[in-house]
Amino acid sequence: MSTARILVVDDDPQIRRIMRMTLVAQGYAVGDARSGEEALEKLNEEKYDLILLDVNMPGSGGLETCRWIRSTSDVAIIMLTVRNAEKDKVAALDAGADDYITKPFSTPELMARIRAALRRAPLSAEGGPQIIALEDVEINLATRRVTVGQREVRLTPKEFDLLHYLVTHPNIPIPHARLLQAVWGPDYGNEVEYLRTFVNQLRKKIEKDPSRPRYLLTEPWVGYRFHLPELMKS
Repeated sequence: MSTARILVVDDDPQIRRIMRMTLVAQGYAVGDARSGEEALEKLNEEKYDLILLDVNMPGSGGLETCRWIRSTSDVAIIMLTVRNAEKDKVAALDAGADDYITKPFSTPELMARIRAALRRAPLSAEGGPQIIALEDVEINLATRRVTVGQREVRLTPKEFDLLHYLVTHPNIPIPHARLLQAVWGPDYGNEVEYLRTFVNQLRKKIEKDPSRPRYLLTEPWVGYRFHLPELMKS
């Protein structure tokens, strides 16, 4: 059983009711909102661990709401939608979502996605480096903070988890499936568009020139590699 708090955001009252009953039965504490605006009010009033956010809502739609939330919070976000095209998934991930699930979905699938979204990368093994210091980037694995120059950069939970895995397995190509399963969980493996989107987001945040990355390198047809020219322990 879990004590995580989940906010369900959907304009359909029947969906909110069913989701609440399902999640409460699984041990989660649940709040709900009928619109993006109401969701933002709820987030200002209470702390949540995860948001289930419908894409297609009147007023401020799910994508816009996701961007608003992500600009100030690293809460886990799963987008819910009837659309299944890759461009729609990429749009949701670009907006800041950690995952994307297509309606209709089964309860076991939803629970698996929730568990994956709530996962966090473990701290480095005892005795391992806690701070990765590069020329212009510092990654603190213990505090989950990243600074570029003198500026702290905000990463979403999954962005940090992906960076954490790559930087703790440096200078070797990591296959797509291995990365997906390490960061999102064992039920993943084919969602290559997730990796493309998240790596692009990370490059924009930590690379001087995202179009010519120094650290987050693509291994064509294989996966990704973190180039670690120098490692400093702290």
